[in-house]
Amino acid sequence: MPPPLARPFAALRPAPSYAAEVAAPPYDVLSSEEARERAAGRPWSFLHVSKPEIDLPPGTDPHDPAVYATARANLDRMVAAGVLARDAAPAYYVYRLAGGEHVQTGIAVAASVAAYRANRVRRHEHTRPDKEDDRVRHMEALNAQTGPVLAAYPAARALDAIIAEAAAGAPEVEVTLDDGVRHSIWPVRDAWTVARIGALFDALPALYIADGHHRSAAAARVAAARGGAPEASHNWFLLVAFPHHALRILDYNRVVRDLNGLDVAGFIARLGDAFAVTPSERPVRPAQRGEFGLYVAGRWYRLALRPALADVPDPVGRLDVSLLTAHVLEPILAIGDQRTDPRIDFVGGGRGLAALVQRVDSGAMAAAFVLHPTRMEDLMAVADAGRVMPPKSTWFEPKLADGLLSHVLD
Repeated sequence: MPPPLARPFAALRPAPSYAAEVAAPPYDVLSSEEARERAAGRPWSFLHVSKPEIDLPPGTDPHDPAVYATARANLDRMVAAGVLARDAAPAYYVYRLAGGEHVQTGIAVAASVAAYRANRVRRHEHTRPDKEDDRVRHMEALNAQTGPVLAAYPAARALDAIIAEAAAGAPEVEVTLDDGVRHSIWPVRDAWTVARIGALFDALPALYIADGHHRSAAAARVAAARGGAPEASHNWFLLVAFPHHALRILDYNRVVRDLNGLDVAGFIARLGDAFAVTPSERPVRPAQRGEFGLYVAGRWYRLALRPALADVPDPVGRLDVSLLTAHVLEPILAIGDQRTDPRIDFVGGGRGLAALVQRVDSGAMAAAFVLHPTRMEDLMAVADAGRVMPPKSTWFEPKLADGLLSHVLD
C-alpha cells in the first residue's frame, strides 16, 4: 500500500488574543533589515523566531549558530509567556486566505515524508543546498517546523465540500496582516470528520508543492537523519493544501540590463523573426499564453509569438518562461543560465507593471518583459512528468503566514 498522504497534528499556535501580534509574513519574503523594521516594538512577532538575526547585531551572518540558538530562545520565551500553546489533541486546521476579491480555502495537515519520497507529494523546482541547510538547522534548533509548505490538490469535490462545511461558522482565529490579507483558521476535531478527511487525502493521486520546496526537502533530510518509526512526528511535515483551481499564480516578469549590443530599432527588428510586434499606447498585460508585453526606451509593445512556434508538446518547453528564453533571451540577448547571469533580474507580479517601468526609466535596466501567469495545470503537468520548471516561473499570492500554525517534532 502507498504511504498515507496526511494526518492531523497537535499544532503549536498563538492563543487567540495574541494571534494578531504573532502572525508574520513568510521568512523568505523579507530581508533581515525589513524584518527588523517590521518587528520593532512587537516582542511577540513571529519574526523573532523565523528571522532571529533581527535580535542580534546588524551584519550578523544569518547562518551563524547564534542565530538558530536565538530562534529557539525566542520560541521558548513565547511558550513560557503563554503567547504560544500547543493543542491538547491532534486536529486538522481549515485555513482561509482572503485578499481583495480573491479567497482560497484549504486545510493544514501533517504530510507524510514517505509520500514525499515516493513522489506522491510532487515538486517542480530544484533546491539550493545552502537554503536547504538553513531550513534543516532551523528545524533542528526549534525541534519544530514553523513555515508551512503551500500545496495544491487536484480536483476532489468531496474534499472541497468537507472543507467548506468546516469553515461555515465563525473562525476560531482571524487576523489581517499589513498587506491586507485576512487569515482565518477553523480547527477540525470531530472524530468522524477527521477520519473522513484522512480517507479523502489517501484517495488523492498526489499533492503538488506550490511554494516551499526548501522547507519540504529540509523536512525530508531531518526525517532521514532521525530515522525511527513511520509514526514519529519528524517523519511528517507541515503543509497547507488548497484546491488547485483556487490558487492564484501571478505573472513573474523579467528585466534585462542591456540589449546585447543592439540599438532599440535593431532589437525590435530581431523580435519580428518570431513575434508579431505591435506598439501600444498603454501598458501591456498579456491576455493569453504566447503573448508578452515589452517596455523599452519609454514605449510599450505587444509581442505575439507566431502560432507554429507556440505549439510545443513538451510540458516545460511550452511554458511562456521557456518560450521567452528560446526566442528572445538566449538567441537575441545571449543570456545563458538565468540563475547566475547578472544581466537579468526578476520582478514578481505583485509589484505591478509600474515597478517594471521604474526599473527601465531609471536606467538600471534596458528592457522589461511581462509574462502571462503560469497556469496550475501546467505546473502539475511538469511535476507529473518528473521535470522541473525554469527559475522564477511562478509567483503565488496571497502567501501563508508564519506563526499561526507550527508542527512540533516530539
